[in-house]
Amino acid sequence: MIDVLLNGVKVVEIAGKMPSKVSAVCIDSRQVTKGSLFVAIKGYLQDGHSFIRNAVNLGSAVIVCEVLPSDMADDVCYVKVKDSAAAASIIASNFYDNPSSKMKLVGVTGTNGKTTTVTLLYNLFTSLGYCCGLLSTVQNIIGKRVLETDHTTPDPITLNRLMSEMVDCGCEFCFMEVSSHAADQKRIAGLTFAGGIFSNITHDHLDYHGTFVNYIAAKKSFFTLLPPESFALTNVDDRNGMVMVENTKAKIYTYGVKEMADFHAKILEFKIYGTLIKINNEDDFWLPLPCMYNVYNQLAVYAAAVLLGADKEEMKVALSAVKGAKGRFQLVPNNDGKNVIVDYAHTPDALENVLSAVKELTEDDRRVICVFGAGGDRDTTKRPEMGAVSVKYSDLVIITSDNPRSEEPNSIIDQIAAGIDEANMKKVMRIPDRKEAINVAINLMQPDDVLVIAGKGHENYQEIKGVKHHFDDVEIVKELINR
Repeated sequence: MIDVLLNGVKVVEIAGKMPSKVSAVCIDSRQVTKGSLFVAIKGYLQDGHSFIRNAVNLGSAVIVCEVLPSDMADDVCYVKVKDSAAAASIIASNFYDNPSSKMKLVGVTGTNGKTTTVTLLYNLFTSLGYCCGLLSTVQNIIGKRVLETDHTTPDPITLNRLMSEMVDCGCEFCFMEVSSHAADQKRIAGLTFAGGIFSNITHDHLDYHGTFVNYIAAKKSFFTLLPPESFALTNVDDRNGMVMVENTKAKIYTYGVKEMADFHAKILEFKIYGTLIKINNEDDFWLPLPCMYNVYNQLAVYAAAVLLGADKEEMKVALSAVKGAKGRFQLVPNNDGKNVIVDYAHTPDALENVLSAVKELTEDDRRVICVFGAGGDRDTTKRPEMGAVSVKYSDLVIITSDNPRSEEPNSIIDQIAAGIDEANMKKVMRIPDRKEAINVAINLMQPDDVLVIAGKGHENYQEIKGVKHHFDDVEIVKELINR
């Protein structure tokens, strides 16, 4: 069995006798049980090589590492590899019998739009009668079974275990978000993709990647690993759209609104509850989600569905009814008929997309009110940019807390406010308590105003000083308005 597990792994050296089988694959030494294979990965915060002795003491039969320890145990097999992170993903895939190759797996990457796109794909193909899997920021779904999720892209062992369960459940398709962290950390190595989709790339995660060039490279690496028989679908209107696919072996397809593309959309009608578009001068589609950025998301879904063999006429009906992801331009129903939108926008570009769309869709006598903050212990450079964007498209801005984590909320608010010029400060309020900020915004709303509560979207918690407190923007809105 060990030979099967190492299939595709770049092995440098093997020391010790290989066991006939292993009971589990682990990258966390605390999860090791007797007979396990432990992979020591040099991570962003910790080096797994420091925990090899722990893994051995807990009964690990095989240690996979980049550097062999000086005190090797006699009854343990040590496998030295070139890249532990990639090895972990390949071994995990082999351990679960390569489940991704038994479905049509489609990955979606980009700064914005990943969750909406994969959710729409899942809902579309489910409505067309297929059994599907979903791996997203909001939730993981196996057929109809919904699971909680903590990461955009799970660790490679969890990833392959979930896909194995999807195969057992009879799933024919799996739609997953591919984060830049996951691509950089080789979590998707060993997976077999039927296709990849690029949405867009803007300023985000520079606290991890360091530079925008590194961020682009991480996203691009996903398309580089796509096999020749797969498709690479890219947004040609994004200035880095073609950069993403320049090294891919996959068949390249494009989608767009401004530039000529394989899948081109023309906007016919914009409403706050949906959009009418024409695709390739052939079919008119009523799309249930508003805003230009959702046109791109839904166009990508249409294009991917065509490339996956879906019937166009069936899609035309199904697409007009599919629902988007929770916390993505989500209109909150309430007793007073107030126009309240909750959205996950937590980057300058995403915030601008939401606010500019709302401004465009509202009449001149309507005000746009925005409540937002910025996450603590994350990229600080985007904070003043978000401040500048908020006042550009809003008539009233309330800066509040997001997930402050270990930082002081007022310090984060100061950094956001630093991007707002003095002339616009007169329409800005600072209320660190997020519930109170939402309450004030609701009370200040006039009948035709639109309130956008941005930053947390689907999240049902607020993290303060290491503790996660239950907090759901949608629940708070309903509670405050309906009481």
